[in-house]
Amino acid sequence: MDDAAPRHAADDPLERARAFVEASDFEALSLETLAAVAGLSPYHFARQFNARFGASPMAFARERRMALAASRLAGAAPPALVELAFDLGFESQEGFTRAFKRAHGVSPGRYRRGANRKDLPMTATLTLNLTMQPAPAPKPGFRVAGISGVFSETDKAGIPLLWPRLGARMPVPGLTGPETFGVCWGEGPGGAFHYMAAVPIAADAPAPEGLEVKDIPAQTYLVFRQETDGSDLHPQMQAAARAIWGERLPQSGYRLANGPDLVAKPPGF
Repeated sequence: MDDAAPRHAADDPLERARAFVEASDFEALSLETLAAVAGLSPYHFARQFNARFGASPMAFARERRMALAASRLAGAAPPALVELAFDLGFESQEGFTRAFKRAHGVSPGRYRRGANRKDLPMTATLTLNLTMQPAPAPKPGFRVAGISGVFSETDKAGIPLLWPRLGARMPVPGLTGPETFGVCWGEGPGGAFHYMAAVPIAADAPAPEGLEVKDIPAQTYLVFRQETDGSDLHPQMQAAARAIWGERLPQSGYRLANGPDLVAKPPGF
């Protein structure tokens, strides 16, 4: 997946960041601050944190504060709403009320009077056939051409739409092989990332009309192999990404470099 160097596997950067959030209930937080606590770039940190905990770092922090607000409102001596709003860093009681209602489905005033939280939907899980190559693999640099976009955790479902746009332009001049690559790199604002649906082209090939060109540097990669089961591909890819970024990379004992990640797809994709 990315350039790697050994690290002590017992030091979990995501748990360190999560603990920092939970110890910072009344402090202003930012993605950059939490990434620094984890010792990762904002891009890699946001992807790993979302995969592990099911929410972006800042959404997790907001949910934590809304849970704290609910706990205080349900206590024996609940505070005034305006006091609680300011304690939690909101500029007004109205802003706090809107955020609380989004989180719990009822206003904080009704919650304080005994209204219950909304039930959370169950999330389906997939059985993955995902394996990791025992050792990192070096790969030389190469050039790709394709179509890219900037995405975040909230709109990354738009990534598959890039592939038919690329397919409509095939074959492209300078094509060197039948593989296709999803190329992912940062840094975008607020943890957003770039994703390119791409094909390999000759190192000296110019940009084909209507496509972008990107040079992928020589890197050492952690390599994961996913075998799909013939059902809808996108949910399987999302489940693999959650497992890789949320569990296997943080537990791998390697430190990620700030370089592009590759999703290598077989010929005929």
